[in-house]
Amino acid sequence: MTAPRHLIIADGDFGPMTSKTANSIIRYHPERTVAVLDRQHAGQVVQDVLGFGGAIPVVGSMREGLVLGPTSILIGIAPKGGQLPGEWRAWLGEALDAGCDIWNGLHNFLADDPVLAAKARATGRTLHDLRRPPADLPIASGLAKSVAPLVVLTVGTDCNVGKMTAQLQLTRKLEERGIRTRFVPTGQTGIMLEGWGIAVDAVVADFVAGAAEWLTVEGSRNADVVLVEGQGSINHPGYSGVTVGLLHGSCPDAMVLCHQSSRQYIGDYREAAWLRIPPLSHYVSLYESLGAAVHPTRVIGISLNTYDLSDVEARRACERAQQETGLPATDPIRFDAAPLVNAIADERSRYLRTRKAL
Repeated sequence: MTAPRHLIIADGDFGPMTSKTANSIIRYHPERTVAVLDRQHAGQVVQDVLGFGGAIPVVGSMREGLVLGPTSILIGIAPKGGQLPGEWRAWLGEALDAGCDIWNGLHNFLADDPVLAAKARATGRTLHDLRRPPADLPIASGLAKSVAPLVVLTVGTDCNVGKMTAQLQLTRKLEERGIRTRFVPTGQTGIMLEGWGIAVDAVVADFVAGAAEWLTVEGSRNADVVLVEGQGSINHPGYSGVTVGLLHGSCPDAMVLCHQSSRQYIGDYREAAWLRIPPLSHYVSLYESLGAAVHPTRVIGISLNTYDLSDVEARRACERAQQETGLPATDPIRFDAAPLVNAIADERSRYLRTRKAL
């Protein structure tokens, strides 16, 4: 199957913290990105906006983007509530007429839109609604406890702090060491990158843990380590439910705690802050105690997002996190990921010794 060539829509919200899906596709599959549609930054290149991504152009209209020859349109931002802005519907119709498929990670499904669905059928194009969950998800029953590989879940102090990015970086580095590692996508962006997974935030509440369990078991095939993508935060007023579902469904043997070093309040990356983020040591205790209610687990490292700090400030943030928690800490994008890779490799060795003793 030929890889898609995406024109990414991130109109009005393209930036380092506000376009997570777009940024991840650009970071990990730049060769699949022909342009980004964002009228605010039209005429620039992606490098100017994000600090990475090179010379991928930012265009100001669908027509301008289609000239560059995309085979698909990818919705690259997730507005609050995941709803499709009304103006974009006409853009998507234009793209379908031009022969593009559409990759959609929003909560409302394009296949349920009668106009777009009819146009897709007429043009022979595909609407990929990545958040549509499978119809036959189980209730969690603890199956993930018994998988053979070490299971590591990323957990966070807030949304959008780098839980998926940390796992992707660690997957690469563990594979380089000869440790068979499987990344388990639990959100729409990870599904776009990996080609499989379930967006657990779109699953009916009773089945979130079951979805996490199924994904963990599926990811355990032919693997030494399973890295499960975390979502939300245990004390996020809006998203803690999906966080607990993942924690109890995947039954992780270990966790990596993720945090944006400059963030002081939950939600302040969208200027919606009101709940202060407690110390990292508090999160370590909270996640360990809640996880252990179902399966023994512990935090083994701290992954920091320091994109908005100077190098000196970023290194100090890593040092402070390590001193506070007694755990290895690094920014796996900016600095060497080895402290976290070593922690996972050591935990796997300990895990194998424990299993052998049993």
